[in-house]
Amino acid sequence: MRIIKTSDYSFNLPEELIAQEPPLKRGDSRLLVLNKNTGKLTDSYVKELHNILKPGSLLVLNNTRVRKARIFAESVDTGGIVEFLLLNELKEGLWEAIASKSKKQRIGKKYIFPDNRTGIIEDSFDEFKIIRITPEIDDNYLDIHGHIPLPPYIKRKDNPNDSARYQTVYSKIIGSAAAPTAGLHFTDEILNTLKNTGIEIVNITLHVGLGTFTPIRTENVRDHKMHKEKYHISKSTAEIIEAALKQNKEITAVGTTVVRAIESAYINNKIKTGWKETDIFIYPGYNFNVATNMFTNFHTPKSSLILMVSAFAGSDNINNAYKHAVKKSYRFFSYGDAMIVKAN
Repeated sequence: MRIIKTSDYSFNLPEELIAQEPPLKRGDSRLLVLNKNTGKLTDSYVKELHNILKPGSLLVLNNTRVRKARIFAESVDTGGIVEFLLLNELKEGLWEAIASKSKKQRIGKKYIFPDNRTGIIEDSFDEFKIIRITPEIDDNYLDIHGHIPLPPYIKRKDNPNDSARYQTVYSKIIGSAAAPTAGLHFTDEILNTLKNTGIEIVNITLHVGLGTFTPIRTENVRDHKMHKEKYHISKSTAEIIEAALKQNKEITAVGTTVVRAIESAYINNKIKTGWKETDIFIYPGYNFNVATNMFTNFHTPKSSLILMVSAFAGSDNINNAYKHAVKKSYRFFSYGDAMIVKAN
């Protein structure tokens, strides 16, 4: 079996192309169109998506909502300030989290959170911690005391504008520790235009968590293990996706999170419904069952996300597309521009 090297999925990116702010107006981003069969690249705009997708096709969105999961606490031992990113509530009061200065945040260490909440680390694995916070906190508490969890390549503090712009306009089900960033480009106007051109739109939910944040540390891609993320597909959405598959309609997945969910749910020619967990790891060689097109942002080097889009479009195509995007000064990552990979 051929070794797939993580180092083969790196690229040079000028720092000034890493978007630090969202565009002034949502929906004004550029869109690179890649035909995965021919490799042809076309420069366009997100607002032109209705002219790019086929009438009668299906668009699948992720309606997860980002919680203000980034919160600061004081170490009881040192008085220093420690940053926690709360990824997933395992049960009441017990959270999976990433902590700053991770190696120093050991089992048994205690912290004071805002409003006199106390925290204690109960378990630790790699950079991830299991922390118990008492009294229990909820999303109302985090709305008051937490911060929008901007990714580390955005070199600034979050601000009130991020509370709106780091959410999709169709976000509904709270539970993500990061935005499904491909969806940040859509406006109500763009969605209505798509509907008016005959494109059907459905929602799934996948809460972004450990699976997205875990870096690939192995040189052989196959040695990397994905953490589980929760997702939900309703019966009505499953029926619409299944009908589209039977009728050979194009299915456009908006974001890698949608791809993870619908590929995980596809079993024996059916889309399984309800709340599930997935640790699917999609890399070159994977055979896709559901998505025809993928609408996505530009991803970080050596990440599971760039491996997924390379599996979908072909590694050479993605390499050429990213070189083109750099040459044309596209904006990269969460607040950056977008790309759509199409079969036709």
